[in-house]
Amino acid sequence: MHVYTAPVVVPLAGDPIREGAVGVDGGRIAYVGPAAGAPEADETTAFTGVMTPGLVNAHTHLCYTAFADMYGNEKEFFEWIQEFARRNPETADEAWKASVQLGIDESLANGVTAVADVVTPAAGFAPLLASDLAGVAYWEACFIDDAAWEVRRNAWREVVTDTRAVNNSDVAVGISPHTLYTLGTNVGKGLAELARTLDIRLHPHLAETMHEDMFVRRGSGPFAFMNRRAGLALELADGGAGHSPAAQMDKVGWLGADAHVAHGVHLDKTDRELLRAKGTAVALCARSNARLEAGEPPVAALRAEGNTVAVGTDSRASAPDLDVAAEWPVLRRLALAQGDGGEGLNEWLVRAATEGGAAALGRTDIGVLKEGARADLAVFDVDTDGDPYAALVTGAAGNCTATVLKGSLVQDAA
Repeated sequence: MHVYTAPVVVPLAGDPIREGAVGVDGGRIAYVGPAAGAPEADETTAFTGVMTPGLVNAHTHLCYTAFADMYGNEKEFFEWIQEFARRNPETADEAWKASVQLGIDESLANGVTAVADVVTPAAGFAPLLASDLAGVAYWEACFIDDAAWEVRRNAWREVVTDTRAVNNSDVAVGISPHTLYTLGTNVGKGLAELARTLDIRLHPHLAETMHEDMFVRRGSGPFAFMNRRAGLALELADGGAGHSPAAQMDKVGWLGADAHVAHGVHLDKTDRELLRAKGTAVALCARSNARLEAGEPPVAALRAEGNTVAVGTDSRASAPDLDVAAEWPVLRRLALAQGDGGEGLNEWLVRAATEGGAAALGRTDIGVLKEGARADLAVFDVDTDGDPYAALVTGAAGNCTATVLKGSLVQDAA
């Protein structure tokens, strides 16, 4: 038994514990409670600051960690996204692996112990599956029309099935249908069917920009032009679907309790209601949205209406870092500006980056400190005298001092 103590422990499964402790045995939590009542330990580690469950990054692309220069290139979304098409083919497998590993290391340094990672090159799976992270690695399908799918379907599916066959890690394999503007309708339906056949999770991007809304509703705008230039023949380009991207995602089968969506910037009341009815969580990535001038997610409405919300950073190509805690103050400012009264908001935000992320990934043993859960902990150098939720939201960014992964201390900056 290894016991970790801190002046404040925020378990999420209960109220914050002053002078608390978490006991770990075999990579799982065996005790959560006052330090004075902790079981006899073979080893004890005393932290300063506030201890929380390891944070969950509910939307990221670790393979693009080495593309951090794109964050500062000031390109608008339409031009920014096309940069990947130019750079991806030039990147070798070893460079992809190194980029993913860089992202894993940065995540752990920021107290992130679980990820919903979108994998674009197959080489990106190896570092994730070799790590002790929890989460889901989603094999991405992007820029494939119905005709191309007939040719590529079997090879694409083999990556999923072959990777699952050799995977003994706590990172499951899932499917990420990129967006409605980069995949044919029949491709999208086929991906949803495959996910349900294999009983694995889905994770698409939804309502990130108004360009997307324009393309899905009317088949027009910059994305229609981009696809014509790329020779991509999508059904939606012929006049659009006449309804919102959320409604179209439901039609192709991408929504459900076995899925969560990224961004949700341009979700209206009907869209949000649809996500709740389908049991689909949304991962908010506010700093990425700001960098790409995509708009502001409806944080206050999502909270008020009871949607399941998680927190993501997106990739280093559109975010300054992989620090989930750095999303908290931004989301707080947005919520207050949108009319949220603020009561309970700090706790809601902390829960979104822990319990909410766990729900998005279909897990009940991460994002919480309780007996039987994975022993993933994060410690932050923030005020321990007042409200710990307020201290975390306002001060945790850049201040993670320790990370415990499956019971082992892997990062200690104290």
